[in-house]
Amino acid sequence: MRTCVVAEDEALLRESLLAQLRTAWPALQVVAECEDGASALEAIAEHRPDVAFLDIRMPGLTGLEVAAGAAEASPSTQVVFVTAYNQYAVDAFERGAIDYLLKPIAPDRLAATVQRLQARTGNLDAATLAALVERLGPARRADDAPPPLTWLTAMAGRETRLVLVDDVAYFRADNKYTTVMTAEGEALLRTPIKELLERLDPAMFKQIHRSTIVNLKAVAGVVRDESGRGTVRLKNRPETLAVSQPFMTLFRHM
Repeated sequence: MRTCVVAEDEALLRESLLAQLRTAWPALQVVAECEDGASALEAIAEHRPDVAFLDIRMPGLTGLEVAAGAAEASPSTQVVFVTAYNQYAVDAFERGAIDYLLKPIAPDRLAATVQRLQARTGNLDAATLAALVERLGPARRADDAPPPLTWLTAMAGRETRLVLVDDVAYFRADNKYTTVMTAEGEALLRTPIKELLERLDPAMFKQIHRSTIVNLKAVAGVVRDESGRGTVRLKNRPETLAVSQPFMTLFRHM
């Protein structure tokens, strides 16, 4: 029996895809349903599924970044991108001979994709993925979200502080809140880390663990141990940060 991971941040779209998969491929076992890129990458590394259906735009890691990490964490996993991008991006997928599903997903298109997946094995090679990222650059910029955050309002005891985002060393999930760490100390942000990811500059803030986002300006160095896990040293903080093994592939290219 073949297995798969499904990653889509919108619950209704995720349930719709799962329902269609049950019809198009009844024997396929879904081993993980994910709502963000970080959990998708960790699920792929843990389960090593035969197939991963990845939404391109997710909080934190994009589907493309998850695929890049999966290429090392689970080389045999086939990737299918799920996208709402325009024709420019669709042309990029087709030129790269990459499986994709365009939202809303048509049953006949999914059936054709399933047939291709059943007939072959193998994941994207690094060169093909790199070319795809480059081609999709203009398409992604054309559909940009609002400008990244520059200031945060955080709580430190009874005090409300205005924190410059550039001064943050890292963010760490704290139940429904987020801990903000700067050189001066910590404060609490009343925003879940998943929502925060959508508002940070992706070129400067990188997720290194499901619960941790680091500011690249604050990083002094990264060490990888024999197990493949990593440790981040910070410039202005004494503690170190753990990098989950699946995220090391992404972190090496930062």
